[in-house]
Amino acid sequence: MSAPAPSPLAIVEAQPLPRQEEVLTDAALAFVAELHRRFTPRRDELLARRAERRAEIARTSALDFLPDTARIREDESWKVAPAPAALDDRRVEITGPTDRKMTINALNSGARVWLADFEDASAPTWENVVLGQLNMVDAYERRIDFTDPRSGKSYALRPAEELATVVMRPRGWHLEERHLRFDGRPVPGALVDFGLYFFHNAKRLIELGKGPYFYLPKTESHLEARLWNDIFVFAQDYVGVPQGTVRATVLIETITAAYEMEEILYELRDHASGLNAGRWDYLFSIVKNFRDGGAKFVLPDRNAVTMTAPFMRAYTELLVRTCHKRGAHAIGGMAAFIPSRKDPEVNRVAFEKVKADKDREAADGFDGSWVAHPDLVPIALASFDAVLGDRPNQKDRLREDVHVTAADLIDIASLDAHPTYEGLRNAVQVGIRYIEAWLRGLGAVAIFNLMEDAATAEISRSQIWQWINAGVVFENGRTATPELAREVAAEELTAIREEIGEDAFAAGKWQQAHDLLLHVALDADYADFLTLPAYEQLTG
Repeated sequence: MSAPAPSPLAIVEAQPLPRQEEVLTDAALAFVAELHRRFTPRRDELLARRAERRAEIARTSALDFLPDTARIREDESWKVAPAPAALDDRRVEITGPTDRKMTINALNSGARVWLADFEDASAPTWENVVLGQLNMVDAYERRIDFTDPRSGKSYALRPAEELATVVMRPRGWHLEERHLRFDGRPVPGALVDFGLYFFHNAKRLIELGKGPYFYLPKTESHLEARLWNDIFVFAQDYVGVPQGTVRATVLIETITAAYEMEEILYELRDHASGLNAGRWDYLFSIVKNFRDGGAKFVLPDRNAVTMTAPFMRAYTELLVRTCHKRGAHAIGGMAAFIPSRKDPEVNRVAFEKVKADKDREAADGFDGSWVAHPDLVPIALASFDAVLGDRPNQKDRLREDVHVTAADLIDIASLDAHPTYEGLRNAVQVGIRYIEAWLRGLGAVAIFNLMEDAATAEISRSQIWQWINAGVVFENGRTATPELAREVAAEELTAIREEIGEDAFAAGKWQQAHDLLLHVALDADYADFLTLPAYEQLTG
């Protein structure tokens, strides 16, 4: 058998990494190149369509269920493919990046599923992109033992039957991978992440009794789901695995996707596994799309928008009903609390809130939910065990009592809460602290006892932008203005310097993070995604 032809992809501006040749093989890169050739033009068209739809929302300040796809919603006969055994019970899922330590801890966590994240919880340095893929292969080959150089603690995988099932999340369609180019053009990050993972692991996962399973982020329409489905069909034929091997769970984390849940499942029906209810990205999407809509679309402090807010409840209940009507799993939102090793009272209060949140989701009909830390797995597990018992899911709960209108999903004004000055300060604090870590290559960051990812920074900077452009007056009488945002940001930078010391401050990227937050929060031309200008400043 002849050797694979050299890939037409060029690796540029990238320092060599240990064992990268095991990931960046000619055959794997040839597959990514073929994905790029076939599907990037459609990706480009769909990104242009996003802009057109956003302009229409700006004109109308409205969204509705699509009249052209009513037949899909009205057809009671279709269902998604049955869940494979490895994805039938998803009662607790843990999320996190694919660094070596997290890979072991997540697989060992006791959760049924690990969302192995190449997206919002992973800053896309070349090292994170390539070595994250290597860690996945090593985990499946059981050669991922790890000793922490700082603590000396050793980590190793438990027996195979005790490990979580992996569902991998590639980057969203809007992001490029600048280190891989075709004819001088960067390849979409989504195709790099998906392509390398699928090529190296599809057959290996089948041999392990599982399969190539994916979470699809930032989806805005059923046409984007159709593109993913066509990619799955092509990829399965290319690698030589049976059609229907892939399973995809779509994050309903954009407001436009909330109006197309059934259509999204329909487009992916041979490969669909479920839908997930996000939170911060969903709120970010509302701000982004309705930022011209006036006072009725102004969100209060992010922590005041709980999942029990009327418009959020409409969204989550519609998601459960839609999934179960079509035989798909409904997966709930994130419990982001990071337990304190010093303050048991903080933990007690937080654990009670986590329990209440997971109890509500289980009672509403969700089949599982997310946590960010292994210590939260038993809490979420208990909530779902109490409802599910020995059943793997509750897809038989059809929730036919749920009736959600188009207006219900964007009824922001019914929420009895308003922006506060402390909310502005928190948005600035969290935004600067997260962006600084992201610029150093960290995508999952513990801030104020919460695990934050890129969605956190997006909602933070979006709320600052929205409040300023809406001329919000806070409870202390101060008006949201660019000058006030700069004042608060300067105070926060000074506070950080005092908190961590001059040497640590100088070694970090604090001024850069401060400047970037203010740029995306104050610029009249609202950036679609914070990570686009941030990626230009990311080294590595």
